[in-house]
Amino acid sequence: MVTFSTDFPEAADAELTNLFAALSNHKHGKLICEVLETVIRMTGDDIQRLDWKILNSAIQDMDKGFTAFKPYRHTRKVTMFGSARLAPETPEYQMAKAFGEEISQRGLMVMTGAGGGIMEAGNAGAGKENSFGLNIQLPFEQGANAVIHDDPKLIDFKYFFTRKLFFLKESDAIALFPGGFGTQDEAFEALTLIQTGKAGPIPLVLVDRPGGDYWANWDRYLREQLLGNQLVSPHDVYLYQITDDVQTACDLITGFYRVYHSSRHVGDQLVIRLKKALSEALLDQLNTEFSDLLAGGKIATSSALPAEKGDETEDLPRLVMRFNHRDFGRLHLMIRMINQLGLHSPETDHPEQK
Repeated sequence: MVTFSTDFPEAADAELTNLFAALSNHKHGKLICEVLETVIRMTGDDIQRLDWKILNSAIQDMDKGFTAFKPYRHTRKVTMFGSARLAPETPEYQMAKAFGEEISQRGLMVMTGAGGGIMEAGNAGAGKENSFGLNIQLPFEQGANAVIHDDPKLIDFKYFFTRKLFFLKESDAIALFPGGFGTQDEAFEALTLIQTGKAGPIPLVLVDRPGGDYWANWDRYLREQLLGNQLVSPHDVYLYQITDDVQTACDLITGFYRVYHSSRHVGDQLVIRLKKALSEALLDQLNTEFSDLLAGGKIATSSALPAEKGDETEDLPRLVMRFNHRDFGRLHLMIRMINQLGLHSPETDHPEQK
């Protein structure tokens, strides 16, 4: 139990003690107590008023995000990044609009930065009912686009870091269209988080206009400068895919969840949840072709582990493995193989559900 600051009145100490005792019966009581303990411990430090304001605003940002996304937590979402400067008559804008429409028809929702250009196109294609807008409060007032500006799924964030947190936390896929510094920043941050395991495996699709070379030149730079100078792993280029076709882009996203559902770490094991059990033959093939991913042992089938009891995915079949926490590009390739070779069945027809 936390030791309260000597600055706390005795009555306040008693109230806090009672509060911690009451939280012990809460479903997430242990975590809540840890949050409160951290805040209480900080009161004994010489923290400046500005620091408290930052903490307060960040918590308020997260509260808004948690509240807005909660009703839609079982629907998969695709974040669309791209230039705010592209006009409606450009091929990229029209492709982004067509992508938003197609992916929403497949049951997924679209998230954008709520601005103009590619963001507006994505929201327009998906429609207000299938759209989220994660706006950022700026001194020169970035207004939300007309599609999402008065919708409860428009969230105004004070800080870029909390906004980025929700883009990655809530994304089941990322579609990147041509853009400037912001788009490049978002592309490399997404790659970095996936490459280091700070974000779970998700499809990252780079979409260009037919015949365009924006992402082809970007890919060439990565291969020549980063891969060529051994600054990234040879398999890191499998963390993303490039296309100039809207249907293909949508297929790459929904196909990623054909059999694969989600993953998490439990102790030293990576747990991969599946929509259906794999055959013994396919399991043997995975162990043969992806043994380099293992820090020991084999890839094995499993039911929910004890730490997962009560989880909403408890009934799903699983693979468990001691992943080496290094070859995430190869892990993506393994997931693609599972989706390609896992036999089709009705329960795998809803990639939009999680």
